[in-house]
Amino acid sequence: MKGLVIKKEWLDKILSSEKTWEIRSRNTNVRGRIALIQGGSGLVVGTTNLIECKGPLPETKFNNNFDKHQVTPKVMNQFHYKKIYAWILDSTTKLSIPRPYTHPNGAVVWVNLNFDI
Repeated sequence: MKGLVIKKEWLDKILSSEKTWEIRSRNTNVRGRIALIQGGSGLVVGTTNLIECKGPLPETKFNNNFDKHQVTPKVMNQFHYKKIYAWILDSTTKLSIPRPYTHPNGAVVWVNLNFDI
């Protein structure tokens, strides 16, 4: 199973269903059920379905979909993304007990987990 590393601030919004678009600077071909990893914690805290990747998004489409991604233009400017992609998430579930994993050196976005959830 693949695990997506996300900072706590954004992950909390995903787990509470406030955020269904994960904004990234690159496309992804990954689809299906993935684990949600809280960055820096060593824990898998949930799962979701990565159902689609939209982009690159024009600025107007990005701005008109704040309700889906929750990223303000001010915060977006800090990322300095040349292109904006929305990774569309669905059927997100928070684990009742987070599951520890060993984070491999160099993994920034994706982690290949040796277990399924």
